[in-house]
Amino acid sequence: MKQDTTIAVAMSGGVDSSTAAAILARSGETVVGLTLQLWDQTRLAGRHGIPDAPKAGRCCSLDDVYDARRVAEHLGIPYYVVNQEERFERDVVRPFVAEYLAGRTPIPCSLCNNHLKFDQLLKTARSIGAERIATGHYAVNEYDEKRSRWILKRPADLAKDQTYFLFGLTQEQLAHTVFPLGHMTKPEVREAARQHGLKLAGKPDSQEICFIPGGDYKRFLTAYLEEQGEAMPETAGELVTANGAVVGRHEGIFSFTVGQRKGLGGTGRPSGPSPLYVLNIDPASHRVTVGADAELASRTLRARQLNWIGIAELTGSMRVRVKIRHRHEPAWATLEPAGADEVLATFDEPQRAVTPGQAAVFYDGDEVVGGGWIV
Repeated sequence: MKQDTTIAVAMSGGVDSSTAAAILARSGETVVGLTLQLWDQTRLAGRHGIPDAPKAGRCCSLDDVYDARRVAEHLGIPYYVVNQEERFERDVVRPFVAEYLAGRTPIPCSLCNNHLKFDQLLKTARSIGAERIATGHYAVNEYDEKRSRWILKRPADLAKDQTYFLFGLTQEQLAHTVFPLGHMTKPEVREAARQHGLKLAGKPDSQEICFIPGGDYKRFLTAYLEEQGEAMPETAGELVTANGAVVGRHEGIFSFTVGQRKGLGGTGRPSGPSPLYVLNIDPASHRVTVGADAELASRTLRARQLNWIGIAELTGSMRVRVKIRHRHEPAWATLEPAGADEVLATFDEPQRAVTPGQAAVFYDGDEVVGGGWIV
């Protein structure tokens, strides 16, 4: 349903957000392009092997800002860059660092969506007279009259489904957000970009997190803490089996994530006929438990800091499919309340590498029921 209000489009400089802006602008909507400047990619250059020049393919680079501006000029729409580096560092980077140092595995893209992008975009949009925002995410949002709620659904192109990263959106944010690509496939989006005369129609998708060069989290943590004048905490400890037998030592819990196989050498490499995987990380004792691949299977998980979309709250048991990683195929489970702001999910079949710090997102068919953070 078309409304006579301005739409502020979040333009990242990629083909998806650019095409979303083009579709809306060419349909007769009043469109304004907004880019959030989040991170100076040259900031840690030269520290601990971080390259002086940012690698191509990283999200939100200066080249991306240039591309977004060029698309806005092509479409004839106003365009603004909004500096949010301070808030991004406070709400995304610092929590990311704290989580890793505590032995958990955070998801910076979800933190960014939940705590900055949609919240700040809507505030900025309203400051320039726009009551709606649009993004290039592959997702669908609809209003359900019977439940009097906005719902979030998986898109037509399940290979590009981004609902896992959007589970934290509130009813207010969903009510004022447009996802123009939700009913399109990626090839259709690229074709639409070509039809709208966008020169970046063939631009590759971003593969790296904007502030993690080369995906090397440990190198980033070391460089960032050095820049901040903070020492890397001493979390060296023992590598142990599930029955407590010591098989080696490690140099710090921040080097590990549940399910990891590589990098278990430390200062005393465990040996044996079968490969070992990280089963658990204990931040209190600094012990990292390792074991066989079969020992990674879990029948349950607990999640906190919940956000409900399809329902107002969980009052009893509910059958859902649970997604525990972006590339994980949602698995059937029974969801139950487990205290204040906490749920217990019991899987029909054990799931591999349930990882603290990751999101658990609950689905009813293609609809997102809600989600939370695995503990």
